[in-house]
Amino acid sequence: MQREKQEIEEMKKHVVLVKPFSLEDEKDSENTPPNLIQRILSLFKNVRPGSDLTNFQLPPQMNLARSQLQCYGEIVYSCDGHDLLGECSRRDKPIERLKSVVTWYISTLRPLIFGLAPYNPVIGETHHVSNGHINVLVEQISHHPPVSALHATHEKENVDVLFCQYFTPKFRGAYVEVEVKGKRVVKLLNHKETYEMNQPKLLMAFLPAMGAHWAGKIVIKCPETGLAAELQLLADSFLSRFTGNNKRAIKGKIFESSSRKQLYEIFGHWDR
Repeated sequence: MQREKQEIEEMKKHVVLVKPFSLEDEKDSENTPPNLIQRILSLFKNVRPGSDLTNFQLPPQMNLARSQLQCYGEIVYSCDGHDLLGECSRRDKPIERLKSVVTWYISTLRPLIFGLAPYNPVIGETHHVSNGHINVLVEQISHHPPVSALHATHEKENVDVLFCQYFTPKFRGAYVEVEVKGKRVVKLLNHKETYEMNQPKLLMAFLPAMGAHWAGKIVIKCPETGLAAELQLLADSFLSRFTGNNKRAIKGKIFESSSRKQLYEIFGHWDR
């Protein structure tokens, strides 16, 4: 029995999770295969514009050393040491809580590595991590369509996070457009508030310049307080890749839902 316990402890020492994405990963990936653009274009040479790519198979060289479930989980628990999720509940005023939820949402955005994608989870696969007061459980609950579900809790601040989502990728000729369907919900149970939010689109562009980025409109609303936020992620233009002026740009506003009265303006870049 004692030997069995020692073996288990030894195993625990050697269990290693792939490190979470940093904001620099887009620029410096150790796993980027050579001749990337040629490989990608050869994959799509027989695919018609408008085709659904849900069941499209990537070669192993274009897979990251992580499951899609880990990518979902780490956007909740990996915040560079800051407890942004708990901060949402610690604020006293409704408007301050919404501002904190917006801040947390922006922190969940991660850079994309062009030409690389996580492994698709198999049905029943799970990913579970506890980090400080945050516990995260992600599970693949459906194969067709490939639906992933996430439940996270902040034990100290009594916060619940729920995701249920899946991708619908389509080939558009010069780029691949990936729509993320489903909803994200954050519940501040101490305040009896629910914040509902959608997700931006993912764009993988081939021409005129290669790149992967988030784009589109995000709406965050709280029915209990009547407050809402709209965020617009601006797609990188060909010129911005050289000037840097529009790279990872974000703009938006916080307003009262009933009157549309603007309370705050949001602008800047989501990675800084």
